[in-house]
Amino acid sequence: MIIRNVRILGGEPVDLRVVDGAIAAITPAGQAAAGADGEQVIDGQGAIALPGLVDLHTHLREPGREDAETVQSGTQSAARGGYTAVHAMANTSPVADTAGVVEQVWRLGREFAHCDVHPVGAVTVGLEGRQLAELGAMADSAARVRVFSDDGRCVDDAVLMRRALEYVKAFDGVIAQHAQEPRLTAGAQMNEGVVSGRLGLTGWPAVAEEAIIARDCLLAAHVGSRLHICHVSTAGSVEILRWAKSKGWNITAEVTPHHLLLTDDLVEESPVGAYNPIYKVNPPLRTRADVEALRAALADGTIDIVATDHAPHPVEDKETEWSAAAMGMVGLETALSVVQEAMVETGLLDWAGVAERMSVVPARIGRLSGQGRPLEAGAPANITLYDPSARTEVDPSAFASKSRNTPYEGMTLPGRVVATFLRGTPTVLEGKLV
Repeated sequence: MIIRNVRILGGEPVDLRVVDGAIAAITPAGQAAAGADGEQVIDGQGAIALPGLVDLHTHLREPGREDAETVQSGTQSAARGGYTAVHAMANTSPVADTAGVVEQVWRLGREFAHCDVHPVGAVTVGLEGRQLAELGAMADSAARVRVFSDDGRCVDDAVLMRRALEYVKAFDGVIAQHAQEPRLTAGAQMNEGVVSGRLGLTGWPAVAEEAIIARDCLLAAHVGSRLHICHVSTAGSVEILRWAKSKGWNITAEVTPHHLLLTDDLVEESPVGAYNPIYKVNPPLRTRADVEALRAALADGTIDIVATDHAPHPVEDKETEWSAAAMGMVGLETALSVVQEAMVETGLLDWAGVAERMSVVPARIGRLSGQGRPLEAGAPANITLYDPSARTEVDPSAFASKSRNTPYEGMTLPGRVVATFLRGTPTVLEGKLV
């Protein structure tokens, strides 16, 4: 295959020759030899070429909630968003807390192959926070699990968290913590602040996140283990992470696209009125000051990566009264556009920075040797082609995901994924699934 006229990380136009799933050569645009018999030629039309995106935080719902998402629909959604690898969170039914369940998810990923699927193992049995799950067995399984998380719930027992951090050191694993002190968030509905007071909704204080992050940074430093903080959402969390990283501790953190763009004001002022459950998410949308702090932290590296926390739900679980609605938003198909809006068009990141935070570093945290590689000769041809000049109105009915719970419906966002290649095989061409 020859992919003509693309700009690696927004640089000068080049042609890419792909042979046997790898980039064989890169030449100035127009200088690649004409395709041999049977060699496919694709015109990139000046699109930006990025290493295939890697999501460290995706909910694929299978097994157990195939009404919301399946591995097939979720990986199709990922491919549409430019992703070539996702990490599937453990809060399935049954929970991915054994070698058998993580291998089931891994094999489903291999079967449907719209992107690589790397299961995340649960930290505790049944996500119940009482007993460590089979961490070693999951690490030794065919799925080779290296990321463990009870996401959706916090490992709030400090002794258990310490043991988990100690255990995963043996195989270079990482604990990805959902930072939420449950006793401070009992019955919480949205960010604690002026808006929650006006709406009469129980507030979700920032300190509930910040207290767990501070504790776990200290624990990780004490045992010398790897810690990853999921979906950071407050300015205070940023300051704690900045302090912990200044110590040289082995700590990484992620922010979601929606926490880079949306604020808690939308719960009161959405286009369809107050209490719109589409904006109900865990952790909650925060204030404009928090958003600005998160953007700055992502730009300066205090927050390492963007992760979608793609959380699909069927219509009946979201289109209900606020208190009963499920928490979460889909995000795979809009992530790159939201990051362009929040980070690139504001001058905080260039395209090399986007590649670093949405591909290179997520792959490094997840220990994925074949993903997140620079686009150079000899590297796997995991490639995303992106047109930043496009403007697209978000239409959830066009999503590949089985769920439609996006907060961006009707918004016009910049950019469009033109094509995605998984080891040289196109999974998306001209914006459509292959």
